[in-house]
Amino acid sequence: MSRRVMFPDLEVEVGETTPIDEAQGKLDSQSEEKLMRSVMKNDKQKIDEGKLLKDAMNQGISAFTPDVLFEHLVKNFQAAKNIYGPRLLKALTTYDANYLERNMAIPEFRHHLREVIERKVGELKKDRLLSRDGAVTEEGMQLASLVLYHEELDKLMTHGLAGEKVHKLASHYGDKNDVRNYKKGDRYRDIALKQSVKAAIRRGASRLTLGLLRSYERRAKGQVAVVYGLDCSGSMKGEKLDVAKKAGIALAYTAIDSKDIVGLVNFSHVIVEEIAPTDNFQLLLESISRARPARETNIAQAIQHAISLFPSQEMTKHLILLTDAMPTSGKKPEKDTLSAASIAKGAGITLSVVGINLSKDGEALAKKIVSIGEGRLYAVKNLDEVDRVVLEEYYSVV
Repeated sequence: MSRRVMFPDLEVEVGETTPIDEAQGKLDSQSEEKLMRSVMKNDKQKIDEGKLLKDAMNQGISAFTPDVLFEHLVKNFQAAKNIYGPRLLKALTTYDANYLERNMAIPEFRHHLREVIERKVGELKKDRLLSRDGAVTEEGMQLASLVLYHEELDKLMTHGLAGEKVHKLASHYGDKNDVRNYKKGDRYRDIALKQSVKAAIRRGASRLTLGLLRSYERRAKGQVAVVYGLDCSGSMKGEKLDVAKKAGIALAYTAIDSKDIVGLVNFSHVIVEEIAPTDNFQLLLESISRARPARETNIAQAIQHAISLFPSQEMTKHLILLTDAMPTSGKKPEKDTLSAASIAKGAGITLSVVGINLSKDGEALAKKIVSIGEGRLYAVKNLDEVDRVVLEEYYSVV
């Protein structure tokens, strides 16, 4: 597990580094800027390569060997389709899954397919997105994260989930408290109509004038620290993990832009990576994009680790768990999960769950979790709605 704990003036590395970090090192700023320019200029080849690598990570694939891929396709196409996913297969071969399956028995097509796969992997190596042995490089991961960010930001802007309206919602948070005289610049929604009418009656006025208007004084809740718990278990493979990552990026982008801080817990049967709440968007983007599906789901452990990440100072502290399953890892998964939620509540942390296609039992447990955590449950059926739901939950807190 790689753990990065961020403080304003200090970054501390705790625990082991991942094999990729050891092998590849960090990407230099010049290469990073070059990749960013390619994505922002809509360089089709670079964007397509980034999408391919993004989809590979969402399928749990970190290396490409043409011979192995070809052998999988020829020997058991359905198994290969399950491993790689239809979208990744098309990116690697240029053919959709149905076409591949129909023509796989034709010798000439097999020969052609092998050449196509070798050429595609060769191009990725030439562009330094894959190493000589076919492993995804640091540059490849960086490109995948930029494409992920570009796709989600474009959706946020297109669907009006980000921008002026969103920022206004964030900048005027607070509770209605004392009433004072209206002054120029007060929002209409903050006018205390009932108190204004009472003031007019007391003065014997027949109509409301500016001098009689009263406004609510809002007391800001202060900075919000939110931790995003991202389920990276095997059942999240593919499209579910893709939309979950994008929702995390949307949350980080929006919250940090609103001067709040965001943390991250990537979890499966173990904690894969965790980041204490920070305003370092780049760090969050890279960590979210690296998440790969693996094995079982340990929600209790995710909650426990999230608790330790929150700052000690007084502020609003909120944990958003995104998962698609019941906890399956640990001695007593359900009992441990509810116990962890209770500990979080005792630490002043509220807890909400965004559940993707939960089973009946999963939804029942999620209801218990949010009841203890004094949060909300969102049972999501449409994957396109995940980012909107996560942002809606963030705004319910601020």
